[in-house]
Amino acid sequence: MKDLASELAQVKTVAIAGHVRPDGDCTGSCLATYNYITAWFPEIQADVYLEPIPNIFKFLAHADKIHNSCESDQVYDLCIVQDCGDAGRLGDAVRYFNTAKKTICIDHHVSNDSFADENYIFPQASSTSELIFELIEKEKITKEIAECIYVGMVHDTGVFQYSCTSAKTMNAAGVLMEKGINFSKIVDDTFYTKTFAQNKILGQALLNSSLFLDGRVIASAVTREEMERYQVLPKHLEGIVSQLRVTKDVELAIFLYENADKSWKVSLRSNGKVNVAELAMKYQGGGHERAAGATMEGSSEEIIAALCRDAQGAGVYE
Repeated sequence: MKDLASELAQVKTVAIAGHVRPDGDCTGSCLATYNYITAWFPEIQADVYLEPIPNIFKFLAHADKIHNSCESDQVYDLCIVQDCGDAGRLGDAVRYFNTAKKTICIDHHVSNDSFADENYIFPQASSTSELIFELIEKEKITKEIAECIYVGMVHDTGVFQYSCTSAKTMNAAGVLMEKGINFSKIVDDTFYTKTFAQNKILGQALLNSSLFLDGRVIASAVTREEMERYQVLPKHLEGIVSQLRVTKDVELAIFLYENADKSWKVSLRSNGKVNVAELAMKYQGGGHERAAGATMEGSSEEIIAALCRDAQGAGVYE
């Protein structure tokens, strides 16, 4: 795949989709692609399908055009899936992937199994948004497109502090800044600013946390009852596992929250000694070496104990 423009030649309809529970990179990359197509290929009908995005991302251009339901029976000429490691993570939008005449996957997850007709997979990239930056002409990156890409890069790099950040990442950020975006406001409003309820549930998660394996693993779980008490949704728990990760001497952070069906959504973050993508893949999850996740069954205590055994069994803590 040379660039996005060549893939859009002779195409009349395009569906864009990302993973369930869209985060900053998923939302930003998908909207960047949508804005690129609508700005420079007005003859193409483009539709973006995502589950409801967090409110902090709704300032992005055309966020109001996102389809949250997949009721249409339309068969698209092209389906572009982004920031998604496998078709099962597309949710209801998988119907458009399955019926499209051609499919493309743009992603940076090491666990991606190249499930589309054409795959642009680079696990070394900081984010899918960085890959979108590489695939479109720099002179056609409008301010609106730049904001979308910048949001995605900021959120998947932890404001350019995670190890996935490269010189290429920083050079791309510089180009985006020159497009006139208010980069400091984007960082403050989408990454650092939290509601009072979010700060309360963060405090609860910290109170619930415990250390394991001689203080090298920290883990915490938040129950449905606690989420209801503080009136928060899963999307409001973003950032808790990262706060756990920065605990002194910790190498692995584990954060769980309870789903409505009593299963647990597990988020894993590593400081380098543990490949959490491998841990997550053991439980049909996936991600990156230092950031990954999965959905697991059982009690929170059982899940944490299993993950600690896996980390110890990998030879890291012998």
